[in-house]
Amino acid sequence: MLKKLLLALALGMTLIPSVHAQSIAFTFDDGPELAETPRMSPQQRNQAMLDALAKHKVKAALFVTVGNGADRPAGLALARAWGQAGHAVGNHSMTHPDFHDAQVSLAQFQQELIDCDAVISTLPGYQKWFRFPYLREGNVPEKRDGMRAFMKAQAYRNAYVSLDTSDWRLNDKLIEVLKSGNAAAVGPVREAYLAHVRQRAQAYRSLSHTLQGRDIAQVILLHHNLINAMWLDDVIAMFKQMGWTITTPEAAFADPVYQLVPERETAGQSLLLSMARSLGVGKFEGWSRLVDDGDYEIAALKAQGI
Repeated sequence: MLKKLLLALALGMTLIPSVHAQSIAFTFDDGPELAETPRMSPQQRNQAMLDALAKHKVKAALFVTVGNGADRPAGLALARAWGQAGHAVGNHSMTHPDFHDAQVSLAQFQQELIDCDAVISTLPGYQKWFRFPYLREGNVPEKRDGMRAFMKAQAYRNAYVSLDTSDWRLNDKLIEVLKSGNAAAVGPVREAYLAHVRQRAQAYRSLSHTLQGRDIAQVILLHHNLINAMWLDDVIAMFKQMGWTITTPEAAFADPVYQLVPERETAGQSLLLSMARSLGVGKFEGWSRLVDDGDYEIAALKAQGI
């Protein structure tokens, strides 16, 4: 029944005019990150990201994982700076638990949302938007349906991702390279990162045409990390060079596609991949590159001796 409903909605939505052209909204998870990294302090990383967004006049969203830093005054100040700069501040739980872990109960997971909300509700830019850690929404009906009902009762929306990336994997490689002192390898990591984001963007745009017959307002998932502190400016510039327009998360979520509720039987999926599975599309050309967690880019760097 659900597959038939989704298919009907998807086919019906092909009749909607492409008013968005190709737009993209920027969102960042796991902030504010207070862990130490080479080259930049937590404060410098945070400011570098805010500066890149300001340079391009982009309004984004930070999804706060309180245990990463917002439970301390220094980290809370970093999160507040996002709201003060006009960005949205959303909920990404207290401790980033895996909802599919049998040891994590529905009640515990719900408390994670409530406790994070108590922190972020004090900040400018606060929105009742929840992004599931690891994009895992419950691997059994009791958890999945229980969380959906709970969020509805709390007036929280699911902050879906359509354009998923593995920036975290390349961030790990960047930190490894910087710690090794191999300055010559930094440039290739940058190029690999930009190529990775471009490939994901083109693939998810193509998938949106397959499923919806149009360009949807894409919502990209990046992270509050060093790689974006260093190269977010380049990422945004690349999208502009590709002819994409930048929109706000709020405007993107107004796209009707984000009202769909596909079955998310496989963990860590973008909304579009979940939709494809729900509609029985199955594995398609390029599918493996969307679920490889950056293996392709890491292998290419390894082939260069990095």
